[in-house]
Formats: sequence, structure tokens, C-alpha cells
Amino acid sequence: MRTKHIPFFVLFICTAISFSFSPANTDPTKPFVVVLDAGHGGHDSGNTGNGYKEKDIALNIVLEVGKILEKNKDVKVIYTRKTDKFVDLYKRGAIANKADADLFVSVHCNAHNSQAYGTETFVLGLHANKRNLEVAKKENEVIFLEENYEENYAGYDPNSPESFIGLTLMQEEYLDQSIMLAGLIQNNFTHKLKRKDRSVKQAGFIVLHQSYMPSVLVETGFLTNKHEGAYLNSKKGQREIAQAIAEGVITYQKNLDLATSHAKNPVITQEEIDKAIDTTEEKIYPGYTFKVQLAAGSTKLETKPENFKGLKEITRNKEGRLYKYYYGETSDYNKIELMKTFAKEKGYSSCYIVAFKDGKKLRVSEVLKTQKK
Repeated sequence: MRTKHIPFFVLFICTAISFSFSPANTDPTKPFVVVLDAGHGGHDSGNTGNGYKEKDIALNIVLEVGKILEKNKDVKVIYTRKTDKFVDLYKRGAIANKADADLFVSVHCNAHNSQAYGTETFVLGLHANKRNLEVAKKENEVIFLEENYEENYAGYDPNSPESFIGLTLMQEEYLDQSIMLAGLIQNNFTHKLKRKDRSVKQAGFIVLHQSYMPSVLVETGFLTNKHEGAYLNSKKGQREIAQAIAEGVITYQKNLDLATSHAKNPVITQEEIDKAIDTTEEKIYPGYTFKVQLAAGSTKLETKPENFKGLKEITRNKEGRLYKYYYGETSDYNKIELMKTFAKEKGYSSCYIVAFKDGKKLRVSEVLKTQKK
């Protein structure tokens, strides 16, 4: 079966434009927190292709990535493990969540019953490709080594495709950012290190599901491949792989800084948007309410302007396990379009309009069909 993947031109476009971030990133005094996760550890050796141990190689690479990132004074690095110890998957995500991290990067090594080779970087998502499913199942089976895994994962079965269905709910709000980071790392592997590009992909990894921020899982290569396994087991290989990952993180951070800088100096002012609203012809949809969705996440934030880049008229609604934050509330579609434009200028470049009737969310396209132009 041919592997479906996220095309390079999509990644290039994502890298070239500004993108939205959760409200937690708006504090200029907060360091940029990166949680580095070395896969496996302790009694879980990971794969042992050609006699190499995934747990050791992943840890060496992670420690080297951390050493590079820590040279940046505004970056704070947190490790899920710095020694050869076993850490439950759910605890790895909890470490990142407790730290209010900006990024979560999990490092692994691949294996296959052939001489397959190359690097691939995953973001969380359901994917029909059989190979992606098998990779995720293999990494997720580590839960059987944990105590009380039935309680910690509520009966999750890593061998069941149905178990992947709910995994994307908490991470879907960060998918664009995760894809961007994954693309930057993967491009470094491909163009700087000349490794075979197995692309950016989506699969259901529990360790990514547990973290509530942009997150990626890096498969640095195949230990089962004679040449690639030796490369990954060497100091040179580990150093080069670490440099590629670290540079991807640093570039991602720079993109974040650019987006934040733009948000602080919007082209359109509040006064201009108010005047535009007052002078624009109304387009009322009786019985319907339009809002601009800005962000969503597990953290409950006060709806104060300082938490939302100065925007007023913020409302919060809990939907499932997520808090969703909305800007504006009107039955005038022209007004909400202008408010969306202003929100984009404030830095929420991925915001979008949602529609409600009697508290129930509807498709905007269906609502617009109820009124003739």
C-alpha cells in the first residue's frame, strides 16, 4: 500500500505564513518551554534491531538536543527522563502539561522485518494507512509494562483500531502547529543530513495524546537496517540527528516570535474596526448567533482582554473536555466577518466563524443558505 503523507508544499506554506497559538503563549516573560521525551527506558528496551538498544540511542539523542537548546537563554528544557529509567506513557504527557510546555518532542528509533530505512516524523491523528497504524501500535504496547495500566488508560487496547478513534480530540486544536514543527524537523533530516524522507505522517500515539500542546514523535531511523542502525548507534549519527531536531525547534520558536510581534502591532486598530462595523450594511440572520472561535484547550482561562491579546467580548464554553473561547456574539454576519478580520490581525490567524441556534452549533454554510443573497 502506498503511504499517504502530508505534501512538502503544504509544509512550506505552513512555514511561510503566521499561525495561531493558544492564549498560554501570550506572556512575554514566560520562557519557551520544550519537553524532550526519550522513548522507552529501564526494563523497556524498545526495539533491539541488530543488537542496538532503542532506549539508549533515544536518550543520547535527547540529551544532545537539550544541550543545544539550553544554549538559548530564553528556552527552558525539561526531560521526561535523563537516565535509563522507565516512565509510564501517561506520566510523560503529564510532565509536559504541568510545565505548561510550548512543545513536546518524543524521540524513537524504528524497526521493520525488512531493510527499510529513512526518517519519519509523526503528529497525532487517525490514519487509514496500515503501516502508520502498525508503528503506533508497536510504540503504544509499552502500556502493558506499566502497573495499573487498565486504570490509567481506561481499558485502552493498543491492538484494536477502534481504540484510536478518540485519540485526536485533545490534540486537534494544535494540529497545524504540530505539522509545522514536524515539517521543519523532517526537512532538516532530508536536506541537511540527506536521510531518506519517509515524510510527515499522522498516527495514534498515546504519548502524543496525553500532551496538550503542539507535539511530535520522531522516528530517527531503522535500527534493523544494517547501515542506518550503525549510524544511529554512532556518536556522529546521534549528534547530527540531534542538531537537526534542535534546529527545527529553534526555527519553530522564531516563527512564533514573528507571529507574536505581528499581533502586538496590528495593521487594523480597534477604532477602525468599530467604525467599519457602524458603517457596514447589516446582514441579519434572525434566530442565529455567530461567533469567532479563537482557541481551545484544557486550561480554563479568565475571559479578560489581557488573556486574549486585548480582544474584548470574549466568552468561554466547555465542550466535552475542552474549553473553547469565542470573540463576539451577533446575528449580523457582516459584523462577525469584520470581527474575524480584526482577530486575525491580533494574531489569531487560524480563527474561524461558528454559528449557533438555541445553543446548538451548526454549519455556517447551512445557515447562510437560509437567506437569499
